[in-house]
Amino acid sequence: MPHVHGGRLVAEAFAKEGVSHVFTLCGGHIQHIYDGCLDFGIRVVDFRHEQAAGHAAEGWARATGKPGVALVTAGPGVTDAVTAVANAMRGGVPMVLIGGQGPRFYSGMGSLQEMDHVTLLRSITKWSVTVPETRRIPDFLAMAFRKATTGVPGPVFLEMPLDVLMGMEKSEDLSYPKDYRTAHVAGGDPAAITAAADLLAHAKNPVAVVGTQWWWSPYKDAIHDFLDAYDLPVFLNGGARGALTPDDPRFFRLCRGKALGSADVIVIFGTPWDFRLNYGQDIPAGTKVIHVDLDPDVIGHNRGAQVGIVGDTGLVMRQLAEAGRRTSDGSWVSAVRGFETTRFNKMLPELNSDASPINPLRFSKELAAAIPANSTVVCDGGDIVGTAAKVVDVTLPGHWMDPGPLGTLGVGPSFAMAARLARPDEPAFIIYGDGSFGLNGMEYEAAARQGIPFVGVMGNDGAWTQIRRGQVQLFGQERLPATGLAFTHYERMVEALGGYGEYVEKPEDIRPAIDRALASGKPALVNVKIGASAFREGAISV
Repeated sequence: MPHVHGGRLVAEAFAKEGVSHVFTLCGGHIQHIYDGCLDFGIRVVDFRHEQAAGHAAEGWARATGKPGVALVTAGPGVTDAVTAVANAMRGGVPMVLIGGQGPRFYSGMGSLQEMDHVTLLRSITKWSVTVPETRRIPDFLAMAFRKATTGVPGPVFLEMPLDVLMGMEKSEDLSYPKDYRTAHVAGGDPAAITAAADLLAHAKNPVAVVGTQWWWSPYKDAIHDFLDAYDLPVFLNGGARGALTPDDPRFFRLCRGKALGSADVIVIFGTPWDFRLNYGQDIPAGTKVIHVDLDPDVIGHNRGAQVGIVGDTGLVMRQLAEAGRRTSDGSWVSAVRGFETTRFNKMLPELNSDASPINPLRFSKELAAAIPANSTVVCDGGDIVGTAAKVVDVTLPGHWMDPGPLGTLGVGPSFAMAARLARPDEPAFIIYGDGSFGLNGMEYEAAARQGIPFVGVMGNDGAWTQIRRGQVQLFGQERLPATGLAFTHYERMVEALGGYGEYVEKPEDIRPAIDRALASGKPALVNVKIGASAFREGAISV
């Protein structure tokens, strides 16, 4: 039987795991893995910055529900990917990062790009380790995928020295692990389920908040059984957006603070009481909280929980639906609909504004109308994304991708490219800020060269407005360093990189420009000049 090199062993382990795409920026330390991927039909998708490759691995996981894989070279290749890994860790997203390293026999001698990657990555991964020898590659990859996907999902890092990847092994001497992770998830303690069901069954004004952990659950459809059992308003957070269609009578998004402040029982699934929920500090002291999470350390953090349930969101939803029922006349859901309508009516003047520069809410309205129903929507910006998120809908799970709680800008092209590769027949859109475009705008070249189209729609206000607004309030109009930008024609840059670009200054021109960008079949940017709005005054940016 033939000898095979370590890079081929890596690729074979990927193939057994069902990996079809890997994301990378080339480097000499990892080229043996590329060679192995060719043998197993795994597409190697390359980027212009390792951060973007890492974000693409996270984007793949967000689009498919399966772990994404990024490959980076040693030294600066690994350090460039750190931000992407940190984003996946904070967001609870499964990904496997493989980093190169110089040969072990040169360890400590100062080989090219040598550094202690493992220690660097340890604080932002679930597992960070060096693969010790070529024959252990299958075993270490099995452990990596198990650790990335079980419990609270997250990133793992495997350092693979060059001599490990170049090392040769006889095929017949190798064994690949089987049945190395469970397909089952943890359910709630029966006593906790009973207590939670009792609270919900007797609640007058219950509210549910559903977060990203819902997306990783094998029991996602249980959300409908849960809502049928308890008839309560639901607010979707992060990766849970798309769990309900916008026309579902229990779906809300504009009045979360008002609803939570009026609730007598709150059940929060798979998301923490962090800045997005004002750390739970706005919840009245008498409100009962049921907190469900895969991580027991999250339960009771920042806001106490009368019932804490460690378990999978979907499975616990199913358990709660089977354990009880709430008698409801629909009045509470109707009351919350009134909160929602009041909030929407306050937005109407700006939604319908014909002002030029274009009002951000009018921009969002036109964008929402132009995006096809099956599209993936990627958020890559600050203030404009905060506005558009109140208007733009998604109708399918896994089709809303925001940076998550770390708030990392620059994810746009990577997430959009990953979504298009995962779902080739469905469009992908980026809601862009002009500031965030600057972080990874060169990835338009990678997308154009590799035939991966998407449409970016930019709200260009010539500033880092999410920061600038608070800066004005704190220091005044005359003391505003570092937050101003020029009204730059970024669409021309996209055209130079092989994409399609348009510039828009009138609200009525937004939708036709987006239609043309989508029809171009290229990576595209519609650069829309927008003005100021009071809509997000008081928004937290720290």
